[in-house]
Amino acid sequence: MKREGFGYVLRQMLRRPTSLAGLLLLLAFIAIAVLAPVLAPPEDPRSPYSIPHTGYRPEPSAPSREHIFGTTERQFDVFYGVVWGTRTAFQVGLIITAAALVIGLFVGSLAAYYGGWLDNVLMRVVEIVQAFPFLLAALTLAAVLRGRLGSGLTAGIAALIAFGWPAYARLIRGDILSVRTRDFALAARAIGAKDRRILVRHILPNAIFPTLVYASMDIGSYVLSFAALSFLGLGADVGYADWGQMISFARNWIPSLATYPHIVVYPGLAILLFVLSWNLLGDAFRDIIDPRLRGSR
Repeated sequence: MKREGFGYVLRQMLRRPTSLAGLLLLLAFIAIAVLAPVLAPPEDPRSPYSIPHTGYRPEPSAPSREHIFGTTERQFDVFYGVVWGTRTAFQVGLIITAAALVIGLFVGSLAAYYGGWLDNVLMRVVEIVQAFPFLLAALTLAAVLRGRLGSGLTAGIAALIAFGWPAYARLIRGDILSVRTRDFALAARAIGAKDRRILVRHILPNAIFPTLVYASMDIGSYVLSFAALSFLGLGADVGYADWGQMISFARNWIPSLATYPHIVVYPGLAILLFVLSWNLLGDAFRDIIDPRLRGSR
């Protein structure tokens, strides 16, 4: 297990062109998020995610010295939205993934470890939730929650969490079923270790890596899904620094995109590269820690 430590994984990632590209992209986005107050100083420090706009003219403006990425309709600054949207992307991706992962680990661990009727009940719940088309179900729930929770990111985040955790539950359940009968788990049970200690200290650390790989690749997917919610008016509020919200301003100008390409190109490119960075890292992480793939190289 020492060989598969953090240092080993990092060295292997640095040796692979694809994972190195993903890591550099991710570091670039981290730098943009950290330096957002310097790159795009907010007009009001109390609400830094509100995109400044210079008027209400419906026609977008081309890039200029004052607005280097141009403006959208209603004159929202594209550069500001892209820069501060990086922070929104990290918030959305990490919060949704972490919450869905915790719920999925809890449900899947209980189902796999105890089995029997508990496993049957929990897995039927998982199957029912997964029977709904993910994005369509999230759209519906976000619309319902938005009416109850009000505006903001909360409704969209909660909707994606609600339909995102079952995949982790199924994955961790399968891995725990293959681990719980191994010698180290049986030995811990034989010496009288409690179920919680066996599960947390012995089984989960040896079964969780495939789920973590899946989660790392899901961060970008959740950001993309949230951008879709924002595009349809069920994610971020109008004027909030979010990439999907920025692209939504282009809906009325699709026939004129050749004239105003900046209203789609810059936020769209940000989404593309952000999702790509997580996918490249997750794919490399999977190849490194999976002994079957490692042995085939």
